[in-house]
Amino acid sequence: MAGLLCGTKRKKQVSDLHEEGKNAINAPLLPAGTEIHPEDTLLEENAERIMLDPTSRENLKFKDLLKVLVDWINSELEEERIIVKDLEEDCYDGQVLQKLFEKLSGRKLNVAEVTQSEIGQKQKLQTVLEAVNRLLRPHGWTIEWSVDSIHSKNLVAIVYLLVALAMHFQAPIRLPEHVSVQVVVVKKKEGILQTSVVTKELTSTTEMMLGRFERDAFDTLLDHAPDKLNVVKSSLITFVNKHLNKLNLEVTELESQFADGVYLILLMGLLKDYFVPLYNFFLTPESFEQKVHNVAFAFELMQDGGLKKPKARPEDVVNLNLKSTLRVLYNLFTNYKNSD
Repeated sequence: MAGLLCGTKRKKQVSDLHEEGKNAINAPLLPAGTEIHPEDTLLEENAERIMLDPTSRENLKFKDLLKVLVDWINSELEEERIIVKDLEEDCYDGQVLQKLFEKLSGRKLNVAEVTQSEIGQKQKLQTVLEAVNRLLRPHGWTIEWSVDSIHSKNLVAIVYLLVALAMHFQAPIRLPEHVSVQVVVVKKKEGILQTSVVTKELTSTTEMMLGRFERDAFDTLLDHAPDKLNVVKSSLITFVNKHLNKLNLEVTELESQFADGVYLILLMGLLKDYFVPLYNFFLTPESFEQKVHNVAFAFELMQDGGLKKPKARPEDVVNLNLKSTLRVLYNLFTNYKNSD
């Protein structure tokens, strides 16, 4: 009996050693801390599964991006009494994505309100994503999500989708720029699991994600001649102070002092020689929304005065985006530089 038990024990040790060796071959070079769960290995031939690297999950910019997206969704769906706490757990079944898309687009989707079964959830996701893709694809968005990836709680796919929606519908939020994560790609080829690590860029710059503006002199200036930036800023400061000094106001920092829209509105009144009633804007704005209102109102005054629509969003100016602020002020400078 003892011999039989020893033999069985040796066979188990050999089996364990064989399994350990197979795992070492099939899953090389994984980032530290990355675990491959059993369901990740149950792949069909040439199928792949993507997992977020744990280190990237703890990245501060990535966490900031998740918080911004969660807060935005909750703000949009407040009337629906929907509260999102975790993007993976709350977005995978299609319910939140359906409500968000309907709110942003103003379209009602023909889907069941509540679906508990996996089949029903995937059918809802299919309908929602088809509507999203029809909307986004013509505008050049790369489709980085699918029914299976969203339903399997692939956080990277969910974030790609939400960023695209936020940028397309010009959400009044500031997405952190240049957020990248590393993902582990597990693929089965000839019966063997192969792993690789790939970097995914979730956000670039606001303007590149919007895809709305052609590159202009300010892109070139900031990218290739930053030493001349102070000369341009000095010229613009001189121009705006020439007029704002009439109200005993003075600007020293372009991006911060124009961010609430008040100086922009007052400047337009001075340039066009009219008084702007105080009830039309917030003289001491406190919230992000009040500041956006002011800047948007200033843009309306510019267009009413015969200027072209500014190549910037009010949200970008409020968010201290230097290039956006420079574009707006330079447009005023070129049209009113000879005004007294």
